[in-house]
Amino acid sequence: MIFRPSHLIAFLVLALPFALAHRIEIDPGEKECYFESLQPQDRMTVTYEVGGSSGGGHLDIDFYVTDPQGKTIHSQHKKPQGSFSLSADQGGKFTYCFSNEMSTYARKVLSFNVHGQLYIGDDEQIAPVEQEVRDLSSGLQLVKDEQAYLVVRERVHRNTCESTNSRVKWWAIVQTVILFGLCAWNVHYLKSWFEVKRVL
Repeated sequence: MIFRPSHLIAFLVLALPFALAHRIEIDPGEKECYFESLQPQDRMTVTYEVGGSSGGGHLDIDFYVTDPQGKTIHSQHKKPQGSFSLSADQGGKFTYCFSNEMSTYARKVLSFNVHGQLYIGDDEQIAPVEQEVRDLSSGLQLVKDEQAYLVVRERVHRNTCESTNSRVKWWAIVQTVILFGLCAWNVHYLKSWFEVKRVL
């Protein structure tokens, strides 16, 4: 078999794992569900991170995965981030859901990635170069997931710092107003002790 550059380009397009990145908002008492149609031995990984919350709620979410028969095969409760990988043992629609049903007032902002790789049968011959490309592709996807995680963490930390800075600023202003008010009252009160009152 003669290996041509065009073969490598075509293989790169086919070998790269499928990947999806999303950012959603989930209202209190609601849930969002998605599904992936997998064939036996296809692989899928879901990673998620709660990046914000309105109304002062905790940065957590419920996450669960169900198989094509509706049976829950994985669940995590009240976690700020998580990851789940599966290798499908049967074909069909695998559903994964993010639930904010435990919250009554806080909307959650969630970022999640879905990536995986289609299964290639054992009877298909894979050239060493193709296997290296496949390994590099998986490593690249891990780096991209880590970068996405760091971006979300940076956003959460920045929001926390800005919120803390705003609270400190307003508390300092309130303290300054109280201090000037007390000083003015003390001066007025002490001044009244030294006033000469005329007796008619």
